[in-house]
Amino acid sequence: MSVGAELTALSSTLEELTRRVTRMLAELNPADEERYGTDLREVERTLGSANRRLDRLVGAPRR
Repeated sequence: MSVGAELTALSSTLEELTRRVTRMLAELNPADEERYGTDLREVERTLGSANRRLDRLVGAPRR
């Protein structure tokens, strides 16, 4: 598999993980929000950042 194809597949996987974390955050009950909310939001931000970087790599012109 080419590097570009691998990056595209990885980007799709990260997008799915981000959606799952976002869904979990939306469904937390108050006790779980207190326990997991802050860290899950940080995970969500980090996954989003990683995904944006991969998108830039995938869309970057070839040299």
